Amino acid sequence: MFPTPEQIKNYIAAAVPCTHLTVEGDGQHFNATIVSASFAGKRLIQRHQMVYAALGDRMREEIHALSMKTLTPEEFAQ
Repeated sequence: MFPTPEQIKNYIAAAVPCTHLTVEGDGQHFNATIVSASFAGKRLIQRHQMVYAALGDRMREEIHALSMKTLTPEEFAQ
Protein backbone atom coordinates (compact mmCIF):
# COMPACT_ATOMS: atom_id res chain seq x y z
CA MET A 1 0.00 0.00 0.00
CA PHE A 2 1.32 3.40 -0.96
CA PRO A 3 1.37 6.31 1.51
CA THR A 4 -0.67 9.44 0.90
CA PRO A 5 0.82 12.94 0.86
CA GLU A 6 -1.02 13.57 4.15
CA GLN A 7 0.66 10.58 5.77
CA ILE A 8 4.10 11.74 4.60
CA LYS A 9 3.31 15.19 5.97
CA ASN A 10 2.36 13.69 9.35
CA TYR A 11 5.54 11.57 9.50
CA ILE A 12 7.72 14.63 8.87
CA ALA A 13 5.77 16.90 11.23
CA ALA A 14 6.06 14.35 14.05
CA ALA A 15 9.87 14.56 13.97
CA VAL A 16 10.71 18.02 12.60
CA PRO A 17 9.04 21.11 14.12
CA CYS A 18 7.73 22.97 11.05
CA THR A 19 6.32 26.44 10.54
CA HIS A 20 5.23 25.48 7.02
CA LEU A 21 4.90 22.03 5.47
CA THR A 22 3.35 20.96 2.18
CA VAL A 23 3.56 17.54 0.56
CA GLU A 24 2.19 16.62 -2.86
CA GLY A 25 2.48 13.32 -4.65
CA ASP A 26 0.96 10.31 -6.33
CA GLY A 27 1.71 7.61 -3.77
CA GLN A 28 5.27 6.86 -4.88
CA HIS A 29 6.77 10.19 -5.94
CA PHE A 30 6.47 13.16 -3.60
CA ASN A 31 7.43 16.85 -3.51
CA ALA A 32 7.74 18.54 -0.13
CA THR A 33 8.40 22.07 1.05
CA ILE A 34 9.57 21.98 4.65
CA VAL A 35 10.21 25.14 6.66
CA SER A 36 11.78 24.74 10.08
CA ALA A 37 13.88 26.86 12.42
CA SER A 38 15.77 23.66 13.25
CA PHE A 39 17.40 23.88 9.78
CA ALA A 40 19.25 27.06 10.79
CA GLY A 41 23.01 26.67 10.58
CA LYS A 42 22.75 23.31 8.82
CA ARG A 43 23.97 22.45 5.35
CA LEU A 44 21.52 21.15 2.75
CA ILE A 45 22.63 17.54 3.22
CA GLN A 46 22.12 17.79 6.99
CA ARG A 47 18.62 19.18 6.47
CA HIS A 48 17.75 16.33 4.12
CA GLN A 49 19.17 13.79 6.56
CA MET A 50 16.83 15.15 9.23
CA VAL A 51 13.86 14.53 6.95
CA TYR A 52 15.09 11.09 5.91
CA ALA A 53 15.50 10.20 9.58
CA ALA A 54 11.90 11.27 10.18
CA LEU A 55 10.72 8.94 7.42
CA GLY A 56 12.99 6.07 8.45
CA ASP A 57 12.48 2.76 6.65
CA ARG A 58 9.56 4.20 4.72
CA MET A 59 12.12 5.72 2.33
CA ARG A 60 13.20 2.20 1.30
CA GLU A 61 9.90 0.39 1.56
CA GLU A 62 7.07 2.77 0.68
CA ILE A 63 8.41 5.97 -0.89
CA HIS A 64 10.05 5.65 -4.27
CA ALA A 65 11.18 9.27 -4.57
CA LEU A 66 11.05 12.43 -2.48
CA SER A 67 12.06 15.81 -3.80
CA MET A 68 12.26 18.42 -1.07
CA LYS A 69 12.95 22.06 -0.39
CA THR A 70 14.23 22.51 3.15
CA LEU A 71 14.23 26.12 4.29
CA THR A 72 14.54 28.18 7.44
CA PRO A 73 11.68 30.60 8.11
CA GLU A 74 13.94 33.47 6.99
CA GLU A 75 14.77 31.74 3.72
CA PHE A 76 11.11 30.94 3.12
CA ALA A 77 10.13 34.59 3.66
CA GLN A 78 12.43 35.64 0.82
